Amino acid sequence: MLTGNAIIGQSGGPTSVINSSLCGVIQTCAKYPDKIQNIYGMRYGIEGFMQEMLIDLGAQRPEVVEALKTTPSSALGSCRHKMQEQDFAPVLELLKKYNIRYYFLIGGNDTMDTIHRIEAYCRKEGYDLVGVGIPKTVDNDLFATDHTPGFGSAARYVAMSVLQAGILARDMKKVDQFVVFQTVGRSAGWLPAAAACAKRNEEDAPHIILVPERPFETERFLNEAKAAYDQHGWVSVVCGEGVCFADGSPISATAVNDRFGNKEFGAMGGTSAAMVLHQLLTKTFGWRGEFQVTESLQMCAADRAMPNDIQEAWACGKRAVELAVEGNSGVMVTIQRDSNVPYAWSLGTAPLKEVALGEKPMPDAFICPDRYFVTDACLEYLRPLVGELPEYVRLD
Repeated sequence: MLTGNAIIGQSGGPTSVINSSLCGVIQTCAKYPDKIQNIYGMRYGIEGFMQEMLIDLGAQRPEVVEALKTTPSSALGSCRHKMQEQDFAPVLELLKKYNIRYYFLIGGNDTMDTIHRIEAYCRKEGYDLVGVGIPKTVDNDLFATDHTPGFGSAARYVAMSVLQAGILARDMKKVDQFVVFQTVGRSAGWLPAAAACAKRNEEDAPHIILVPERPFETERFLNEAKAAYDQHGWVSVVCGEGVCFADGSPISATAVNDRFGNKEFGAMGGTSAAMVLHQLLTKTFGWRGEFQVTESLQMCAADRAMPNDIQEAWACGKRAVELAVEGNSGVMVTIQRDSNVPYAWSLGTAPLKEVALGEKPMPDAFICPDRYFVTDACLEYLRPLVGELPEYVRLD
């Protein structure tokens, strides 16, 4: 029986429910005192761990741990550190120093790559370590899982924002003729697609959804915008931050990469995709409009967190510990969808090495071939995660 301490870290961008997974890990570790003697938290992910920035999570008051379920952002702090070859030996020494035998990380593809490489290095060096990954990302682009904890709440944030901003744009169309809403999402269009849940009638927002899975064509976009304007007198556009031209260059013209080599569309300056589209519509048609770039608000809007999302995130943390004490290493917890109506789910696993290398773009069946929008199949997938949206009245 493997006996020692456990450690957990959070990596990458936060979500509204990432701390619910942390809560699940802490509470479940306490149920196995014969195997897990204490649990540490990494302050600022693996980067903080290498500086011995640890917090004793076992000493936290139970009411504080329980309240993590509904607390947004990353309680432990986060980082985007890419492990270098020279990092592994010092990490192993720290694992030995603190007698850490159970290693958990909550994050996306790059985080799963980190835990996979650390677990493999320890195995090569003969150090007994169980490593289990816990999924997280608002982008929903994580391989092998039906969806990721954090996505449902972020998707609801997008749908609610587009719904309410669409009503505003409709009523203000004599002043502003268009509105562009930009979501996060580097290479997958799940979040912009979620905006379609706001649409009940043809006039309702959104009219155009741009996803990174399809190349942006200027003339086609302008034609669709003009058609929507001619029909409704205004245009609602939703775009993912990573939308690109056919040659792969982002319409935002960003040239900045993060430490993992990914395009950095966040707070690095430059022109956003929404700003480019705004300028294009204004220059071409002479329309007045606005663009909305909410950035990290989609990742921390606890007031719009979905109850299912909170529950699933906690369950993923709980299951990670159960897998670890059973001796399952080198895997990530996954969510499997059992049915849409009524919505039902269960948990599974996927090898870390596969998750680290894979991505999950939107399937072709979810994207309309003839216009910038999503299909009914996409909406069937999204609606259980987004939940019921409010209905607003309109004067007769």
